[in-house]
Amino acid sequence: MKFLADMGVSPLTVTKLKEEGYDAVHLSEVGLIRMPDSEILAKAKQESRIVLTFDLDFTDLLAASKDNLPNVIIFRLKTTLPNFVSSRLFTVISECAENFNNGAIIIVEDYRYRVRNLPLN
Repeated sequence: MKFLADMGVSPLTVTKLKEEGYDAVHLSEVGLIRMPDSEILAKAKQESRIVLTFDLDFTDLLAASKDNLPNVIIFRLKTTLPNFVSSRLFTVISECAENFNNGAIIIVEDYRYRVRNLPLN
């Protein structure tokens, strides 16, 4: 799995992904700090990456596009400390890997997550 972290996601979360052997990139690492959300989605789709974000706008953009890629993980957490975000992310990765085969948005909350298959209706 390959990941592209939006600016709201801590670089420490990206570091944890890399430590676990994942191909992960933070927008700040590649000089794309001000990249518009639509371009983030296009980049993730082109590179077969899963977008990591706290931004709900990605749901609207995917719904409007009627596309089934890229996959997006949206964090809706009360605790945004990098260790907690990483812990929730690794839970989702282990439990939802198959959902990424056909395209999905996964909304991650403190104690649960919701999967919405793409394309959104």
